[in-house]
Amino acid sequence: LSDNQKQIDRLAAIFEDTHTEVQFQPMLCTLHQGFIDHGLKACMYTDHQIFDRHHRYQLQEHFTRKESLTIRELTGLNPGDYVIHIDHGIGQFGGLEKIRLDNRVQEAVKLVFKDQDTLYVSIHSLHRISKYKGKDNQPPRVYKLGTGAWQKLKSKTRKKVKEIARELIDLYARRKAQKGFSFSPDSYLQTELEASFMYEDTEDQLKATREMKEGMEAAFPMDRLVCGDVGFGKTEVAIRGAFKAVSDSKQVVVLVPTTILALQHFKTFSERLKDFPCNVDYISRLKNPAAQRKTLAELASGKTDIIIGTHRLVSKDVRFKNLGLLIIDEEQKFGVAIKEKLRQLKLNVDTLTLTATPIPRTLQLSLMGARDLSIIRTPPPNRYPILTELHSFNEDIIREAIYYEVSRSGQVFFIHNRIQNITEVEALVSRLCPDVRTVVAHGQMDGPRLEKIMLGFIEGEYDVLISTTIVESGLDIPNANTIFINQAHHFGLSDLHQLRGRVGRSNRKAFCYLLAPPLTLQTPEARRRLKAIEEFTEIGSGLNIAMQDLDIRGAGNLLGAEQSGFIAEIGFETYHRILDEALLELKESEYRDLFRDESIAGEQKDTRKYLTDCQIDTDITLLFPDDYIGNNSERLRLYRILDNISSGDRLIAFEKELEDRFGSLPSETGELMNVVRLRWMAIQLGFEKIILKKSRMIIHFISNPDSGYFASPTFKTVLDFIQGQGKKFKMEESNGKLRLSTDSITSVSMAIEVLNKIPKMS
Repeated sequence: LSDNQKQIDRLAAIFEDTHTEVQFQPMLCTLHQGFIDHGLKACMYTDHQIFDRHHRYQLQEHFTRKESLTIRELTGLNPGDYVIHIDHGIGQFGGLEKIRLDNRVQEAVKLVFKDQDTLYVSIHSLHRISKYKGKDNQPPRVYKLGTGAWQKLKSKTRKKVKEIARELIDLYARRKAQKGFSFSPDSYLQTELEASFMYEDTEDQLKATREMKEGMEAAFPMDRLVCGDVGFGKTEVAIRGAFKAVSDSKQVVVLVPTTILALQHFKTFSERLKDFPCNVDYISRLKNPAAQRKTLAELASGKTDIIIGTHRLVSKDVRFKNLGLLIIDEEQKFGVAIKEKLRQLKLNVDTLTLTATPIPRTLQLSLMGARDLSIIRTPPPNRYPILTELHSFNEDIIREAIYYEVSRSGQVFFIHNRIQNITEVEALVSRLCPDVRTVVAHGQMDGPRLEKIMLGFIEGEYDVLISTTIVESGLDIPNANTIFINQAHHFGLSDLHQLRGRVGRSNRKAFCYLLAPPLTLQTPEARRRLKAIEEFTEIGSGLNIAMQDLDIRGAGNLLGAEQSGFIAEIGFETYHRILDEALLELKESEYRDLFRDESIAGEQKDTRKYLTDCQIDTDITLLFPDDYIGNNSERLRLYRILDNISSGDRLIAFEKELEDRFGSLPSETGELMNVVRLRWMAIQLGFEKIILKKSRMIIHFISNPDSGYFASPTFKTVLDFIQGQGKKFKMEESNGKLRLSTDSITSVSMAIEVLNKIPKMS
């Protein structure tokens, strides 16, 4: 009996792989435990009994909020905000307004430029607008409409960006050319390990695991980044990858930033792999020199399969017998020098990097295909968001929160990052809560003592752990659900997010108290950091935090330490877009051979992408009517969500959501949905712009006459279709640009019907 189809499939795979003739009848339902019916001679087992797994907790309350990461939520617009229009430059957001075109009403976004020049942007072109994200809080230069200044800046930027794009593609090409080890398909032991995972796999965990295995089984070295928020199950993905490597007699290195995390991972890996033929060891300064020498000798002789450790593992005296996989946890914690050493180590070794809040450069390399990216968005079931409060140092709040946590048999972290007076903080906590067991931990303690304290806290011997940030990365103590962060204004944004992630790792409500001086006494950057961490309490806000961190600190060159001033001038999202266009252009021209058979950055094999966008200009009424959605800001939010949807399934789900909330769709809203579908079709067919006005459709082909599109099978298919339509279509060339027109098109759905008749490329 199992309530999870995946577990039934795994059980069947284990019997099949071991050639065991077992007759069993799976049932997709479960009980708390199995039983034997002597009368019927029937024996019932649950998958929880067979694999010693946990039952899932059921909470009384459920999240109503969508459990997904949207960077869009972070970029919500308010009137007066600076925004960038990709074609016109930087202006100010002026809100949502209704405009009348030939007796038809449309809704548009008002943008105000220099000298009060006004531009109305159609709601189905919102993806061409982005919130300005510069280097700091200084107001940017606002552009005047109709001058060439913005275009000049864009072309100057495009030139510089093209060089970065060329470096990225070279990096990708070098990786593809390397010869790596191709791991064998899963063994029955691998299936057994995955089935014995105590909790239910989330959909994203399964996807990340599958993508990692495909990378390991490929002929060239894998370089994959798994990005998932704190507590989302990245470690389990790493354990599965490590065991897959060990099954092929390869060694695995797990590199972590702190000694405490090395110890925690050693415990986790050992516990998960205790029933499998696999030797796990760790090395850090917590071990004495003799124990370290013994560990290194066993590693060099091949006795140790998985070694976990801090940057000690990149020392010259560390030798491997047969290294096959390198796992890096929280890459952003390692310095440039260590990363250079790793680059030498991983030339032809598969690499798996785990992170909750990726640094912009790491994230960007992955988003553009120089590294592979798996995002774990879905949180484990039954997780509460962590209640985050900002306070000045207040003894009453500290006392109440500690006593509340201890009264429900929980534990407390108190983070104080100054070793000089950390014992004074312990004395204060002991004075406030005399009957609570406290202990101090910091990085300057000798190894055995620190290890004893941490193990004691993990095993519940102490109620309050007063420590420096050594507990920041990856520590997993489900019983600790309250954390104080003293002098929170001194911490970086991702540090605060990581520290907060030490609590709320079970199905209990968790609390995070940020203790800092009043906001009036802090720098603007510190105020923004604390406001952001307080705002993003939802489960899964790690990527939002990374984006906000980027906004506060400013963006640098993706491939080196050099600061790129031009990113501050044009804003980060515009920079992204120009970089994507440059990559596309280079793939079409200089690197055409490299990408002939490859798929990069999510593209499918055997398809070429010649465009990233199609502009649609229409006089047809397309909007959410006021009597359908009355609230202005809610309408704008939904317009932005709709405009950024990129798949048919998501669009159908969005339509159902609207019907569920507001009732059946009005005709003008249905047509608005169709604009999104029309844009997707146009991009596939190589149409740069479609004008639908006065019952006439005018299609503009790609304006670059040198584009590979004009020699492609797609263009040939479009031409063949037009020729077969007689006089229905008119094709003409003007100023070296090709366009196509047809009459009697009175709606967006009619335009879709016409494009649907063009044969699809296989």
